[in-house]
Amino acid sequence: MNHHEAISVFDMFKIGVGPSSSHTLGPWRAAQQFIQQLIDQNKLELVLQLKVLLYGSLAKTGTGHGTDIAVQLGLCGDDPVTFDVNAIDSKIAAIKNDLQLQLAGQKIIAFDPSLDIEFLFTESLPFHPNALTFLVSFTNGEQFAETYYSIGGGFVVQEKDSNTNAKKANKDVVLPFPINTSDDLLHWCRKTGLNIHEIVLENEMGWRSEAATKAGVLQIWEVMKNCIYKGCHTQGNLPGGLHVKRRAYDTNKRLLANKIYNNYEEWVAQIQAGGHRFNYILDWVSCFALAVNEENASFGRVVTAPTNGAAGVIPAVLQYFIVFCDGADDDKIMQFLLTASEIGSIFKKGATISAAMGGCQAEIGVSSAMAAAALTACMAGTQRQVLMAAEIAMEHHLGLTCDPIGGLVQIPCIERNTMGAIKAITASQLALQSTPDFAKVSLDAVIKTMWDTAVDMNSKYKETADGGLAINIPISLSDC
Repeated sequence: MNHHEAISVFDMFKIGVGPSSSHTLGPWRAAQQFIQQLIDQNKLELVLQLKVLLYGSLAKTGTGHGTDIAVQLGLCGDDPVTFDVNAIDSKIAAIKNDLQLQLAGQKIIAFDPSLDIEFLFTESLPFHPNALTFLVSFTNGEQFAETYYSIGGGFVVQEKDSNTNAKKANKDVVLPFPINTSDDLLHWCRKTGLNIHEIVLENEMGWRSEAATKAGVLQIWEVMKNCIYKGCHTQGNLPGGLHVKRRAYDTNKRLLANKIYNNYEEWVAQIQAGGHRFNYILDWVSCFALAVNEENASFGRVVTAPTNGAAGVIPAVLQYFIVFCDGADDDKIMQFLLTASEIGSIFKKGATISAAMGGCQAEIGVSSAMAAAALTACMAGTQRQVLMAAEIAMEHHLGLTCDPIGGLVQIPCIERNTMGAIKAITASQLALQSTPDFAKVSLDAVIKTMWDTAVDMNSKYKETADGGLAINIPISLSDC
């Protein structure tokens, strides 16, 4: 936990590649940082041999999460925001067949992924369960090693920074409204008369202009929107060997009477034309969430929200707001995502957003709280109702374990996003119908409770695939 980090909306919402922010995006970023370090030290051309060691949770579910794939792409200098996701399979196959890696797209070295990426299943490093070390031998006989921790949501820290847990880019930013807790947030809202999203926007100007923040946030929604649409229009089985069939495609087709629409706007218009029956809306919210996490499981382009495993909750609730609550308005979309990001950052500072640290309550629970708060804000709830909605959503995810079958972000993870989205909408409705003055539980109390629960939770239930469903469902993984 860190109480002094300035966290931007673009830290909470990162464009990347599935299936896991901690196990795919984080290691990919770590590999990029390591290669950049070699370039900065003018040592890239001296590299003779390179090994990658994956520890703890990264080792145990690394293959299912594509950690080995992510590390190789990062070492090649490819970026998760821009790399063509359709080219992943062919690039990884080429490295395997040629037994060589082109570091930063420049320096070719001999590299055998089956030998040079080691999965240390029984070893863990003390700072965080998600650790990886890069070992390099140079042509002059020297050796160099660097360890990184993937601490959740795509956040990465180097070993030497782990005591301060400091992000270099954010160290020197002084925010007009420093916020560590929901009490701090409420204090600034009362003192300034600003809404939560307006406070967040003011803070974002510590990094960039208001116009740049707005463009970036709308780009985040564009990626989320495309992910929902693509997931609803792609059929087949998910990779990884569990043979999980995609469901969003069939649900989408059934709800629209087998008609296919060629663009997002046309598609949304047809959904709206179907009316506002309760079960119809429920089916669509589930469909939106399934679509995102099926894309995530297929190494598709997704946004951490705040993680990849929970990437479907916030887009599904925002899409619900746009389609069924007439929320198709850039300012409302901004309000939604800025409010959500602030709630997520408070959870990150006061607890964790890493399932390897806190179980699934840290991922689906946090995303549900973020979505509940954002929806409440957009439905004209007061600041206290917004915080109450987040509290209600998290309160009913406390203790949720992370026990993925086969170490894949599929069962129970994909369905879990539908539940998180529905709970967020319910929590918002409850808060909007309530008077927060009489609330017995504060958001800060729930965040502390979530962290206490995380500390007490058996490590079997923290993204290791060592307990729960992962060992009680007899499944033989084929085609892995």
